[in-house]
Amino acid sequence: MKHTLLYLFIFITLFSFSQEDNIHGKSTIYEAPTDPLVQEKLKEWGDQKFGMLIHWGVYAVPGIIESWQLCSEAWLERPEGMSYNDYKKWYWNLSSVFNPVNFDPDSWADAANSAGMKYVVFTTKHHDGFNMFDTQQTDYKITNGPFKNHPKANVAKHVFDAFRKKDFMIGAYYSKPDWHSQDFWWDKYATPDRNPNYDIRKYPERWERFQNFAYNQINELVTDYGQIDILWLDGGWVRPRETVNDEVRAWGAPIPDWDQHINMPKIAEMARKAQPGIIFADRTVHGPYENYQTPERSVPETKLDNPWESCITLGNAWGYVPNDNYKSSNKVIHTLIEIVAKGGNLLLGVGPQSDGLLPIEAVNKLEEIGKWLSTNGDAIYGTITTENYTDGTNFFTKKDNTTYALIPLKEGEAVPNYVTWENNIPKEGSKVTLLETGQKLNWKLKDGKVRVVLPNTIKKKSLPALALSFRS
Repeated sequence: MKHTLLYLFIFITLFSFSQEDNIHGKSTIYEAPTDPLVQEKLKEWGDQKFGMLIHWGVYAVPGIIESWQLCSEAWLERPEGMSYNDYKKWYWNLSSVFNPVNFDPDSWADAANSAGMKYVVFTTKHHDGFNMFDTQQTDYKITNGPFKNHPKANVAKHVFDAFRKKDFMIGAYYSKPDWHSQDFWWDKYATPDRNPNYDIRKYPERWERFQNFAYNQINELVTDYGQIDILWLDGGWVRPRETVNDEVRAWGAPIPDWDQHINMPKIAEMARKAQPGIIFADRTVHGPYENYQTPERSVPETKLDNPWESCITLGNAWGYVPNDNYKSSNKVIHTLIEIVAKGGNLLLGVGPQSDGLLPIEAVNKLEEIGKWLSTNGDAIYGTITTENYTDGTNFFTKKDNTTYALIPLKEGEAVPNYVTWENNIPKEGSKVTLLETGQKLNWKLKDGKVRVVLPNTIKKKSLPALALSFRS
């Protein structure tokens, strides 16, 4: 225990944000689903616009980059003077001290709801293989440690239940790789990188066991945990060899010579029998199981016609890290506006502390975001893109016959006397409404530009953005 506590202290001070070097690229090839139920649910998901991604596991105890320091790749750092094998033993032992006694999923759902979020994606298992649900496939799980006797020990179940009570769509994050499994990282060999550490062509029966393991775990999630709307599959390097192209190679992750898929056709048939219409986000693996694309920590340069979702952290890290540097609520709102105007959703990453509480600073940021969305959400939720979706720093969305102009404001600057834009011209005689107050505003068209005069009532307010509605 002394060694465990010492290394906790070391890692809290050592944490590096080198995960920026491990960003999953977005595939540019898209294959639309043909199942009408999937199409319907994908449309419902696309209307939500704003979701929460919750990364939580044993890595919250020391507050380090989630799972990744188990991996021996050049971009990762571990403490000097500690052997790799000792590190792995230390990491696996974190499960013996992970005891989130303050876990309260209803407070998480309240925070997400106050932020104006509409769906959640929760990590049932990250790459380290630690399960945040009561899987029967392994003992390496939250229900087999100091938290096992807690009434909410089956964490994923209670997270999903809490968010369903708020009418959220439910997403189950599941890592395809599993570094704790002897059928993925076999102790017989060293573990040089993120891939299986043995040639699966020489040991097909071992890889088949791993495929069955993944199938059985996903079967548990889609049959024992209520309605699941999204199966969010991470670890895109575990993929059919035939999907590895120059685009994938350019991402820089090591790629073995063999096919290391987990038999998605079999998993998909099972999952959609249990959960008709369930959406698959098989990240970066273009084909029938990447129902929407997932650019990580980035926003596409232009609008996209395919369904997509930017997954971006509220802080610098996906999971909890002490003294993380959180983005301002203005920054998140501006990012949300840009993403929605370009046709996407924003999945915002928030990491709970090891005791089960959300960091108070994160909760405050979420509340600030929600305050703006509570009066301006009509310009976000359920909208579609316009042909001219941007005009300089302004963005536009549309819903039925109404067009919305979204004008981000620089933090700390006063609301201007007026705003202008080109294109997306209101119809003659159309009323321009300020969503923040419901006021009708005076406007005119001159030299091809719309000019809208803003009321004095908002000029003393500190607003992240303005949203105006009109007929066009």
